Amino acid sequence: MLDVFSLEGRTALVTGGSRGIGAGIVKLFLEAGARVAFCHYHDGAEAERLAYGLEGAGHAVDFIECDVGDAADVERLRDFAVEKLGHVDIIVNAAGISGDRPFAEVKVEDFDRMIDVNLRGTFIVTQAFFQQMVERGHGRVINFASQLAYKGAPAMAHYCASKGGVVGFTRALAYDGAPFGVTVNAIAPGPIETAQLAGMTEDWRAMKHAELPIRRFGTVEEIAPTALLLASKAGSYFVGQTLSPNGGDVML
Repeated sequence: MLDVFSLEGRTALVTGGSRGIGAGIVKLFLEAGARVAFCHYHDGAEAERLAYGLEGAGHAVDFIECDVGDAADVERLRDFAVEKLGHVDIIVNAAGISGDRPFAEVKVEDFDRMIDVNLRGTFIVTQAFFQQMVERGHGRVINFASQLAYKGAPAMAHYCASKGGVVGFTRALAYDGAPFGVTVNAIAPGPIETAQLAGMTEDWRAMKHAELPIRRFGTVEEIAPTALLLASKAGSYFVGQTLSPNGGDVML
């Protein structure tokens, strides 16, 4: 691997790291030389399988269960990360939920949960480590938005609102971090073949597939390298940006 993409000597915390894009990032960061820990939520068996498989490949990884929308849980996550990693150089806020539902059927609790995980969780986790990064003069914060933050989608108002908030949060926090060597950026993928996408209705999948210029959904392996770019020296001049590997769904 080119030295410019190396994460040797760095530590990384990945939320939602037990499956999907988060798991892909965990694997790639380990291969790039980072020490990595991740959190998961209600999928302990998957987390254990991932850790066991990585151990078999010669990579040690620590993990803990955490609801990123719960401030008390994130305090436990912070203490865990400090215990296992010493400090955190890179945060990847990959934990997220999705789902399509006609706007008239979206309950307040549905909206609140979407915001809690996708937006509030990104805020709480980042705040738990941000000041330490500033004090050390180095850090990378990588948030996960969505291309739908830019174009919207039917029956996804609550989801698009949460991801639009992530884009705004990323841009604003970048101003606070950049003077101190802490870069804040985001990734806004298009539809990716993960368990989250599998939870969408068949009508939605068919509609989305037909919209894409590339005529297919993406893979985890096509998204994880974007996180490596932003985490490494190769991405050191990206500040407040939202990169969007999306198969042409949105062209910015």
